[in-house]
Amino acid sequence: MTKHALAIDVGGTKIYNTIVNEKGEIIAEVEKHSTPKTFNEIKALFEEIISKYERQVDVIAFATCGAVNNSNDGILGSTGNIAKGYPSMDFKSLSKKRVFVENDANAAAWAEHIIGASKGMPYSVVLTLGTGVGGGIILDDKLYKGKNGAAGEMHFKMRTDKHRKCTCGSYDCFEAYASGTGLKKTAAEISGDSEITTYDVIENKDRPLMKKILETWQNDILEGIIGLANIFDPDCVVLSGSMAEFVDIEYLEAQANKEIVTTPFKVVKASAGNYSGMIGAALLALGVKESG
Repeated sequence: MTKHALAIDVGGTKIYNTIVNEKGEIIAEVEKHSTPKTFNEIKALFEEIISKYERQVDVIAFATCGAVNNSNDGILGSTGNIAKGYPSMDFKSLSKKRVFVENDANAAAWAEHIIGASKGMPYSVVLTLGTGVGGGIILDDKLYKGKNGAAGEMHFKMRTDKHRKCTCGSYDCFEAYASGTGLKKTAAEISGDSEITTYDVIENKDRPLMKKILETWQNDILEGIIGLANIFDPDCVVLSGSMAEFVDIEYLEAQANKEIVTTPFKVVKASAGNYSGMIGAALLALGVKESG
């Protein structure tokens, strides 16, 4: 008998939920909610969603912002743009059914590994390029979490002169350059116009100035990919997220493979879809380790 998970994707601005089966198929409507501003309102929304669907499923699977512990039942530390106190959420108390929690980027990496762009590849790194940068690492067909669950944070240094402050409070992290926010900062630095937006750059990408901005941003992404490939020697690096559509995959793969000291690898775009976080969390919660 096929098992099902109620999957809930928790972000700073939106919360989604749906039902996913063991094949990674979404079999119910995807519902969308604005993320409430307070801890109590977020908890109440979780309880409302779960009470509506828990009788139809075997497990509750959360894909959430923030690093998640290795027992998959709680969040480690701050999560940025979500209600203060959210990391203290007692997820297990939300349902009589089993509750499983995983970081959203890790969940997306697992979805790509099981049904998406890195399927059949035992070693992969997923980079989610959006407002920030998320990361998920698969080693020997297993999700790599580190000693406490916080692995995969893309806050390694791109330079050392404290040039650009990052959301983590430090300076010059990969996220501060490779993200959508990083593109905006790169555009302001090159153009001298602090009002320039990422939309301005993308819409006018054929103009020489905008082309230079995009190339600079893309080369910052390239530097990060080279470093990750040298550390992990992956089969592939998967690029997902809203900003991934604006990079040249072929260029990144060819250039990175010229510069790495490890073995050749692929750079590919994610294919598990916009709801890969929910799919991956569901597959992890249901114990799916290979595609059906």
